[in-house]
Amino acid sequence: MTEAPRTAVDKALDLVEAVARSPHPPRLTDLAEEVGLHRATAYRVLLDLVRRGWVLRAGDRYLPGTAVLRLSSAAAGRSLAAVARPVLTELSARTGMMVNLQVLEDDRSRVIDAVRPERLAMITDLVGEGLPVHRFAGPLALVAALAPAARAPYLRPAEAAGHPLEGPDGLLAGIERAERTGFAVENGRSDQPVASIGRAVVPAAGTPVCAVTLVGLDAEFTPARLPELRGQLREATDTLHRLLTSPGAPAARRTDRPA
Repeated sequence: MTEAPRTAVDKALDLVEAVARSPHPPRLTDLAEEVGLHRATAYRVLLDLVRRGWVLRAGDRYLPGTAVLRLSSAAAGRSLAAVARPVLTELSARTGMMVNLQVLEDDRSRVIDAVRPERLAMITDLVGEGLPVHRFAGPLALVAALAPAARAPYLRPAEAAGHPLEGPDGLLAGIERAERTGFAVENGRSDQPVASIGRAVVPAAGTPVCAVTLVGLDAEFTPARLPELRGQLREATDTLHRLLTSPGAPAARRTDRPA
């Protein structure tokens, strides 16, 4: 069966998506090759995308434009939370812990949704709150998933608060551990009885879209239980990754759920 020719909309969306997922600002030649367009055609489409704010041109390279950033911000507060809510609910039911969803902002993360069991009603859900990287697992997981050059804005609130950056207990060591292991763990830095573990959802060759965090009483984050919590969190974030990168894919359903 012959493949239908690409429309003008297809070409424009192909280019916007290629710019957005590129780990480094691409050049025209790179974009044309990636999306399979003639260089002159790609250039003409990019001119319109720049004019409408979907792509930003910086010298001979291209970046996501302000229209993409505005749309992403709106989606984080609505579509992302709607897609993630069943995953958060199931993870909370399996672990008995509070689960929240966070996205990056200028110099911190913001909690955009949370599922909290009744037994943890004494712990605030922080929905709508901005969280600095040196105090919470969610932003730590997100910043650890960024390229090193993109982390500087998130370190400034820690510096302003007098939190150490260097040394074994410094923020940079915490970021390195989270990058190496894929999980960020906080034990009582912001509130002594509370602990949390977070993991970022990162598309292939992209920046983190969001982070999912398990929050509970510090006494429940025992060395014996941490591997189980990591496994549950990994499964949930992998499911969310699949839902976000494969539109229309059904959420995974487990048949071994405890009665």
